[in-house]
Amino acid sequence: MAQVQYRGTGRRKDSVARVRLVPGTGKIVMNDKSVEDYIPFADIRKELLQPFEVTETTDQYDVLVNVNGGGFHGQAGATRHGIARALLEVDPDFRTPLKRAGLLTRDARMKERKKPGLKKARKASQFSKR
Repeated sequence: MAQVQYRGTGRRKDSVARVRLVPGTGKIVMNDKSVEDYIPFADIRKELLQPFEVTETTDQYDVLVNVNGGGFHGQAGATRHGIARALLEVDPDFRTPLKRAGLLTRDARMKERKKPGLKKARKASQFSKR
């Protein structure tokens, strides 16, 4: 018998997270590792759980995540976005609280590209008047 799965894709900076929610006990697995092993910072891990706190569905779903690109913060943000989108599949009534909390909006801020003649996006070499 096929198990019920809810899918969502989240993006943040250069990270893309493919999220699956399965009814369970609240276990989170990211790239075949537990979330505690994958993300070593508790404050970033707490960010992942925001959609569950907003919808009051904590510990009702196991989360299976494949995420690539970016760093810890970008991947956590992408996962949070994916979880929020997957929760919409669970119950469309979650849209209002998730939207109010800003969890359905894709954060469009990206790293600015490097410009020619500069060291970084905006950093120039020191100006010498003489």
